[in-house]
Amino acid sequence: MNPLLPRRFFSRVPLLVAILGLPSLLGAAEIWRLDNLDQIGGHPVVVLGAPAIKEENGVKALVFDGAKDGIFIPAIPIAGAKQFTIEVLFYPAEGGLAQQRFFHLADRTQARAMFETRLDGKGQWWLDHFLFSRSTKSIVAIDPKLVHPTNQWYWVAMRWDGKTMTSFINGQKEMEREGAFGSFGEGQVSLGVRQTIEYWFKGGFAEVRFHHEALAPEKLQRR
Repeated sequence: MNPLLPRRFFSRVPLLVAILGLPSLLGAAEIWRLDNLDQIGGHPVVVLGAPAIKEENGVKALVFDGAKDGIFIPAIPIAGAKQFTIEVLFYPAEGGLAQQRFFHLADRTQARAMFETRLDGKGQWWLDHFLFSRSTKSIVAIDPKLVHPTNQWYWVAMRWDGKTMTSFINGQKEMEREGAFGSFGEGQVSLGVRQTIEYWFKGGFAEVRFHHEALAPEKLQRR
């Protein structure tokens, strides 16, 4: 034992560790800013095609062409979380495929979370999203009546509270589905393309946030 430290200090070490660890226990976000192609959130990036860093409708973003551009990031910041929220600031551009997988998180068991867009070819899109694991049934939510204009920035969120998957657009609840899901292990995230290298996304990304908690609507990002 260090003679310079009082004995009572060591009895408080577990408490100090707990206090120092509070941010992660309380669900502090890991934020990925999409402003370079070298590393994102401290993680290396695998690049497909030639996504470009440029300003899109007033926001600096990573922009994808809808045909060959995508990136892979070898990390799942919400691995192990029983509850979580994923938020993505994205720009669905007009054009490209009718079905586009713009966010795909998958661990080594192929448990996954996905955000997808559906485009009607008339300047509108709607959201499709789901959770899946091999030990539970898929939790899927899509509603073609909930349309939004293309060529605008949106915060889209998926919240899992242990029983219900809920989606939000700019802080407003869109869809809700109950189901069963455990947690993610180690794996990776792709942006701009499904991890099977198909369903390319046309548009941009500015930020992704991961939380180890089911955020209340008033805490969600919005524009």
